[in-house]
Amino acid sequence: MKAFLSLGVVISLSLASSALAFDKSAFFDAALCKPPYTTTSATEMYNEAEKLAKADTSLLTAAVYKLSADFGKQGFKTNELIFAGSSIGVLIEGLRADELAKTYHLKSDNLGSLLGAASKSYARALVKADQPTREMGGVSIVARESAAFPGKTLLACEFVTHEDLEAVKKLQAN
Repeated sequence: MKAFLSLGVVISLSLASSALAFDKSAFFDAALCKPPYTTTSATEMYNEAEKLAKADTSLLTAAVYKLSADFGKQGFKTNELIFAGSSIGVLIEGLRADELAKTYHLKSDNLGSLLGAASKSYARALVKADQPTREMGGVSIVARESAAFPGKTLLACEFVTHEDLEAVKKLQAN
């Protein structure tokens, strides 16, 4: 699982000392790409998830960590963290993509509907100053409803290479 973290993901950690417990709300912040990410911080976030729960990898393309308590914010409940590719996110309880889009200023991206990947898909690219690897690709905050997560909505900080984005656009054109 560590290989997919090579590009990093936006996260925040609340580790003042080894005596203090990890602040699980940092996982929610990570899904919102806060603060701007680094490979080091993404690896630290992954390592914290590994300490807190065993990953469910039954989805094959993602690792889902179910934590013991809700760590959601702003009325969005979650106790599940997800790492997929070079993305980190949370699974929000309920089908709430429209509400997440409104709250976090996301726009329909028309990318999630490709091959039935999502019934609703919203995104907002980070501003240029917060894009860590502009030459390689872009980072966006996304919200998606998908049959892959019944009764839940993915909220994630997602890195997509320029090549992958072009391939998706070509598939959509056909």
